[in-house]
Parts: sequence; structure tokens; C-alpha cells
Amino acid sequence: MASQELCLIRHGETDWSLSGQHTGVSDISLTANGRLAAENLASQLVTKLFALVLTSPLQRARMTCELAGLGKRAEIDADLLEWNYGAYEGLTPREIRAQRPTWMIFRDGCPDGETPEQIGARVDRVIARARDACGHVAIFAHGHVLRVFAARWLGLPPGDGCHFMLDTATLSVLSTYHGAPAIKHWNAPLMPVEAPDESDEPD
Repeated sequence: MASQELCLIRHGETDWSLSGQHTGVSDISLTANGRLAAENLASQLVTKLFALVLTSPLQRARMTCELAGLGKRAEIDADLLEWNYGAYEGLTPREIRAQRPTWMIFRDGCPDGETPEQIGARVDRVIARARDACGHVAIFAHGHVLRVFAARWLGLPPGDGCHFMLDTATLSVLSTYHGAPAIKHWNAPLMPVEAPDESDEPD
């Protein structure tokens, strides 16, 4: 029997992902380029039979899911919301480091927002739900929460999400290797897009 696969889809680009602003709870729509990338995803998923499709409640993830052809089957899961950036919502990494030069979200979290441990707890609930599904799973969500997802899938601490760079409009696949959690594909582009020159990849 084939190993279960979890397809992690980071939503297409938004105006704030282009500008490098941290987009947590702000409910921003996709750009035209982001919508085109999501439509392109449909051809990559058409051959897969998913037992479960989950999406973040935020419209950039839900729209990506719908344009990819899985909207009618999707269940909204609030645990897939992007990191709550608190006081850093809407700021770029450069603006944040002007105040805190050594800041890194995966270690320090956000003032008035969430800690890495809180994100890890949310992700663990989604992983448990996915592992209970009898078949492949598609998950539509956001950059930082999906990076933590990869770390937790491998049994690593939430903060180790810092090691998994993730662009907008990408498909990643988690699976197992002889029973051990493994990454099959990571950060595969849905289509060529221009990305902002920001090292932290904010959502």
C-alpha cells in the first residue's frame, strides 16, 4: 500500500507578500498573479484522490483552494491560521529589526502575538487529524505555519521551522520513508513568480 502523502500548499501571492509585510490575521486577497498560480495548481492535483482537504479560514488560502479545484471538498480548520504577529502585523523584517536587531520569529515569537510553542500546539492538532485520515491529505495555508508543520511532522521542535524556507504559490509533499516521517518534495513552484527580496519570507 502506498504511503500517505500530505500536500502542503502555500497560497498565491498577495500585495503584502510582494512588499514583504507580515500578514497574519489580516484577511488579504490574492493578486492576479496569485490567482493564476492557484489555477495552475489544479492540473497538478487532478490525479490525486484526497481523503481530506483542509484550509485556513483566511481568504488567500481559501481562494487558492477554490481555484485549485478543491474548494467544494474543503473543511475550514482554524488551527491553520497564520502566525498571529501581534504588534508586528504589517511590518517588514527590516522594520522589526530596526527595533530588535537579533529578532527571529521562530525563536522569539511576537509581542502581543503567538509564541513558537503555541503555533506548534496548533500544528500538532492538524497533524493528528491528517494522520487519522484514510488516504492523502491536501492542506492550504500560510508560510510560517507550514514551516512549523514540516518541523513537527519530522518530530522537531516548532522553532526548527526556521530551516524550511517556503515561497508563495508552492507545493510541498510530506510522507514517510519505511515508516519514518519524511519530506518528499519541498517548496516546488506552481508557476514562475517574482518573489520579494526578504530573508524571512513573511506571509
